Parts: sequence; structure tokens; C-alpha cells
Amino acid sequence: MKPCPSKPWIKMVARVFAIFIQMIFIVESHPKSDKIISLPGQPDHVSFQQFSGYITVDEKQHRALFYYFVEAEAHPASRPLVLWLNGGPGCSSVGAGAFTGHGPFRPNGENLVKNEYSWNKEANILYLDSPAGVGFSYSSNESFYSYVNDEITAQDNFSFLKRWLIKFPEYDNRDFFIAGESYAGHYVPQLARLVLHSNLRLNLRGIAIGNPLLEFSTDLNSQDGYYWSHGVISDSAYKLLKVVCNTSRFNREAIGGSLSDACLRVYHQLSEELTEYLDPYDVTADICLSYSFNHLHPLSLLSTFQLLSSSHHNILPAAPNHKVGASNVDVCLKEKTADYLNRKDVQNSLHARLVRVPRWSLCSNVVEYDIQDREIPSIQLVGSLVKSGIRVMVYSGDQDSVIPFTGTRSLVSRLAKELKLKSTQPYRAWIEGKQVGGWSQVYGNKNMLSFAIIRGASHAAPSSQPKRSLLLFHTFLQGKPLPTSDAIIP
Repeated sequence: MKPCPSKPWIKMVARVFAIFIQMIFIVESHPKSDKIISLPGQPDHVSFQQFSGYITVDEKQHRALFYYFVEAEAHPASRPLVLWLNGGPGCSSVGAGAFTGHGPFRPNGENLVKNEYSWNKEANILYLDSPAGVGFSYSSNESFYSYVNDEITAQDNFSFLKRWLIKFPEYDNRDFFIAGESYAGHYVPQLARLVLHSNLRLNLRGIAIGNPLLEFSTDLNSQDGYYWSHGVISDSAYKLLKVVCNTSRFNREAIGGSLSDACLRVYHQLSEELTEYLDPYDVTADICLSYSFNHLHPLSLLSTFQLLSSSHHNILPAAPNHKVGASNVDVCLKEKTADYLNRKDVQNSLHARLVRVPRWSLCSNVVEYDIQDREIPSIQLVGSLVKSGIRVMVYSGDQDSVIPFTGTRSLVSRLAKELKLKSTQPYRAWIEGKQVGGWSQVYGNKNMLSFAIIRGASHAAPSSQPKRSLLLFHTFLQGKPLPTSDAIIP
């Protein structure tokens, strides 16, 4: 008997049935308990899904990390997955990344307003509070908070990813990017290395790090020239920093609790010149008078401003609706975010809870991070990722004095030389909205290593220059250089 010839319609039905079963599985794979029905004060007609909840990363220690996940505004099934990590170490990605940075909503003091430049226009964005003790993440064993370091954080972040994919299996084999800012100059490449050398079912395509800590001495000593060039310190103070005691030495001694005679001399001069009324993370912005920098800003131990000032702004009169500049940036947005995330109805909607802390804070007051890890350079690890074919974008807001663009630019340039990467796009201005968006340079084939400055941006660039930051994010995901003529994001 001859075999029955296959009929095209049978194959078509089988294929449609398989797709139907897969769609059912995808729909059912979402953890119903983690789905956000609606956030309090959320705008009407939200087109994308939101999820949040906990992933246990250590059962013995009862350690769980909190996440907030927003699907792309359109076509989430074909968009990449991006994990966002804020630095600190010890600052919340949900608070500093999503609600004050590039998430879909921003608190205005009463409700949430739509962020027109949200990064979920381009990708599915996963915000992770890490390590435990940060944001809504916690460890039931509180002794954990006293020995947190880069290695533990990277391992916990990796464990989180593995277990998160079990909840969201439709993201298996999805194009994947890791991005972050500040101390995430450590977090991001360390996690990327673990993902790269694992069997995790993600296609790691690239990393992006903004105003990152890459090499302690270079990054901190670039503060000296930055302060001077922006008129923050005098010629004589700058000379002392160059000749007597530079910022990295001063920082090490101050954190160690004992200043040498040389650094004491610098201390006395700088304490007269540096003012608590200047935001070191955005030197052109006014300050929010109603909130203390201690609770707002990452990398406080790296800022000479914080080391010289103990009072900050907590006793000053409130100015809750203070705005500044042509970009109309709300400099009290972090305060409003803290107020919003401390609301019980908001925590219930997020499936979040406070564990052994009285209030949610933007940066943790309980995590005692190993301060020695900041001295370990991560720039060489970034180089190893480039050599492994992982695309790297390093960007800087040019109004940040804590990790100035000058030090970062020199580190990226030096790395390109060490890797023998030729400049495939020379240093030049890039354009957004018929204005200079910043400056950029690209090294290597396929834009493997890029450096970009975002003009007018702070330490947290998406907060202060959201439109320019979104264009940078778009081109990064596309693997394209920043435009030299006016561009419109499709």
C-alpha cells in the first residue's frame, strides 16, 4: 500500500493548532498573583500590562528580590527584554529607575502622570530592586545586610533572572539587554558575565551603563577639574587638589575616618567653598528644599559635597512644586516618589510589603555594602564583554559632578586602544529635535563600543533629559550610531 500523500491543509491546521496551544500557554504562564490591575492614580487607557512581586533567590536565608515589570506599549511579543539596575550601591531601581527615570508613570504629588518618553515604548522593561534590603526587597535573616558585596549581588541577580524566566517563559530566547547607571557600572557587567557563561535561555545582545563607576581613582579624580571648570571651586582649591590631596585620596581617608595633614588642609579650603545648596548630581539644577540629599542620591560616599556637609536640606523650608529650566524638570520628583511608594494602597497594588523597615526609601539605610568593592575596576570586565561580542554603550550626563563625563570618556578611549578597536565614527555632535543632543564616538565594527554624552543631563540622565535619553536608548537597541541630523523615533 502506498503511503497516503500529505495534504497541505492538514499541515496548516496542525501549525495553527500548535500556535494556539502556545498562545494559551503564554497567557497562562503569567503569574496572575503578580499582575497589577491598576496603580492608584494611574492615567486612563493604559495599553500595556504591568506585573510586580517577589522572586525568592535564597530559600534558606528567606531572601527575596522585588521586581516591577512593564511590557512594551506595542508589540511586546516582538520587543526585546531589558533589565534595569540602579546603583548606589543600595538604591531602588523601582523608585529611581521606573518612577523618577524612564518608567511609564511619574508621581505628581497627587496622582500618576504619563511619561511621554518612557523606555517601554522601545522594549519590555524589568526593574529589579537589588540587593536584598533595597527598596521592597528583603532578607528575613537581617545579618545578611552586614556582608553584602558585588559577588553576592551578582549571584542573587542571576538567580533572580533564572527564576523570573520560569514565571515568564515566553521570554525564553528573547533578545536581552542589561542597563543601569551609577554603581551599576559594577552590577551590569558582572551580571552580564554570568549570563554570558551560563545556559540561561536569553540572547544577551548588549549592555548600557550611564555615568558608571568604572575605575575608582580615574572617576573620582575627574571631579577636581570638573568642579574648577564649572566655577564651583577656586583656582587655589583646584591647585591643592592637584598637588596636595586629590579627591580619591581624600575620599579614602574620609571614609576611613582619619584625614592626613595634607588632606585636612584641602578639607578646610573645600569646606569654605562647597555649598549644600548645589546638587552635585546636577550642577545646573536648583535643589528640592524639602528633602535631604541623604535619602535621595546614589553614590553619596563618592561625593565630596556629601562628605563635607552633614546638615543638607532637611531643616530648610519646603518648596514642593519647584521646577527649573527649559526642560521643566521637577526637582522634587524623588520626594513625590517616596511619598507615593509609602502609600499603603500603592504597596497593595504592587504586591509589595515593608519587612523590618518603617518606611520605603529611595536608597537603603540597612544595607552595609562592602565599600572595598568600589576600588575594584570594572572597566576590564567591560572590555572582556566587548571581546565576547557583546555590544557596549557607555553614556554620561554632562551636568554630573560625582562621576564626570571627562573621566568616563578617557576610560572608554583607553579601553578602545587596549582592545585595538579603531574609531568607526569620530567624536562629533549628535542631534535630537534640531538641537545638539550631545556628543558621541563609536569604536569597532558593528558599533561594538560606544561612548555618548547627553547634553544638559544629570547623573540620572533619563530624569533630566528624557527625550534625548529615549533617542539614545532607541539607537542602542537598534545597534545604530546616534544621528548627526535630526531624527524621529519610529
